[in-house]
Amino acid sequence: MQMARTRHTKSRAKAEINVVPYIDVMLVLLVIFIATAPVVMQGVTVDLPQAKAETMNQDEMTPIIATVDKAGQFYVTIDTSTVKMGSLDELTNYVAGELQKDPVHQRPVVVQGDAQVAYDNVIQLMNALKNGGVKSVGLVTEPISN
Repeated sequence: MQMARTRHTKSRAKAEINVVPYIDVMLVLLVIFIATAPVVMQGVTVDLPQAKAETMNQDEMTPIIATVDKAGQFYVTIDTSTVKMGSLDELTNYVAGELQKDPVHQRPVVVQGDAQVAYDNVIQLMNALKNGGVKSVGLVTEPISN
């Protein structure tokens, strides 16, 4: 004897979204951001002088940043990596080598000098870059705060 099926036992498909794969993806992204944040945050802390100036064109390549800090130490920042230089000659050779990697599209070079650094250090840095083959050098400033 067969039992008749009742309407109450009829199974229906549930319309639910499975969020477990999305949680997995978010956790992977979180780990990637945590691992890369210290690399991106590298840099040299300088107190830039304030001046009214035009902003750089965003279409240009990322500039090479030559920095002189308050203590008179020299650094070069390319993309997200900052390298401490022992001397102006080392800095000049390093920047010249980077510019030779793509001589057709010259990357802009800017100088970032601490507001407390001696004027002579900034001039020496700019002169060393000029002697190293840099055609033009820009200066980095902070916008004037009201």
